[in-house]
Order: sequence, then C-alpha cells, then structure tokens
Amino acid sequence: MSDDLELARTAALAGAAVALRHFDDLSGLPHERKPDGSVVTAADRESEEAIREVLHRERPDDAILGEEGGAEGTGRRRWIIDPIDGTAQFVSGDDRWLVLVALEDDGEIVAGVAAVPAQGTLWWATRGGGAFQANLDGTQERRLSVADARPGALADATLGIIPAPPNYLESDKLIAAPLVARASQAGWETHAGLLVASGELDLALQTRGQVWDFAATSLIVTEAGGVCGGADGIRGPRAGTHLFARSAALWHEAHAALWP
Repeated sequence: MSDDLELARTAALAGAAVALRHFDDLSGLPHERKPDGSVVTAADRESEEAIREVLHRERPDDAILGEEGGAEGTGRRRWIIDPIDGTAQFVSGDDRWLVLVALEDDGEIVAGVAAVPAQGTLWWATRGGGAFQANLDGTQERRLSVADARPGALADATLGIIPAPPNYLESDKLIAAPLVARASQAGWETHAGLLVASGELDLALQTRGQVWDFAATSLIVTEAGGVCGGADGIRGPRAGTHLFARSAALWHEAHAALWP
C-alpha cells in the first residue's frame, strides 16, 4: 500500500507540475466546452498525459480511468484520474483547483491523493491508514481528523457547497436549498470536502460530478473519521451528488433533509 500511495503522489505531482506551468500564464490558453457543458483545456489533457505516463511506467498491467482520456485496460486494480478538478476555476485564475489520483482495488478505493498545486498543498489517504496533509515539498505534514468538539446538530453545522459561484447554477441551488435553509453556509478557500476532513467545516455538499471527482476526496474524508456518500445512501464515490460530513449522525440528518 505504501508503494501504491507513493506512486499516486508521484503521479499527482507530475500532473500538478504540468498544470501549474499553464496556470502561471493563462493568457495563451484556449478553452472549450465539452458536450456536458464543462470546460476543458490543453492543460487538462497534458496533465492527464503526464499522470498516465507515470502510471504506465510503474504499473503497466493496471487499468486507468481518466476524465479526459477515458478508460483503458481491465483488471481488479484501476487508477482513477481527474487531472484538473475545477477547470472553470483554473481558467479564471482561481487557485482552488485540484489534481486528483486514486487507486481502486476490487471495487474499493484504497489510496487517494488530492493536490492543490496553486496553494502548495497535498492531501492523501490510504484505506485503514489515515488521512494526511502537507506542503507539496513534503514539509509540515499533519494527520487529519474531523473535529470532535463541534456542534452535533444540523442547525448548528457549517456547510460548504461545491461548486462555488460563478459556477453555481440554478440546478445546484435547488439541490442545496434544504441544507442552506437549515445549516450555516460558509465560503471555502480549499475544496470544502477536504475542509471537512481537516475539521474546518461540518458538512460539504458537492452537487454534481463523476466518479473521478470523488474517488480521492471521499477516501480522505472517510479516513479522517468522516462520512461520504450519495443520494442513494450508499457510501463511496460514484456519479451524482455527494454529501460529506464529519460524523455519521450529522450525515444522516443532512441526508434526510436533502432526500426525505
């Protein structure tokens, strides 16, 4: 597991280095819309290529699923990649975008890495091994834990909603409305799900996404002692809306408010 985690970190940092080069000079970076309306750029594609190159070299027999390059290979082990999570933020110069790499083994996420390159931080977890955060250079490492002393009821909870404006659509507003009415909505400077893992938020609601948006972050929150799952009540990453919470009790209360 430690070898797989190191590989995930190496791959994420390779993608981060490519993306940062583009982020430092966005003036010449064209972007386009995919059929689903999301933004894609050369930075997304080149970052994913760099990540895939690392994985191909070290784990040639493993399958890969990436947002831009699709699926390749078969087998019980599958790497799940989002080369730039938050491309709309990226192209606007917002530093909250992520590079996400996770490993799935027999249908279970066992390692996950979330780099926040423009903020200089790296977040990671392994199944049963805890969740951690450090600087990109490996300094100031700390173990993550959801806050135990925070209020336990939804009415007292702080809530972060993903995506943030201006990418917050009317459909997102409708999904989030039951929680916004009962919890205290808060802004977030780093992905709100990661702030649940660090104990800085009680709840995070990500209104839309695919498995690559959640594979790494769901494990980080879980290993920090929190809970992540979808509208169907099943824990773990998949397409759709996901709810992150610092405790099972708070997750169930928030889930019941969203999907009575």
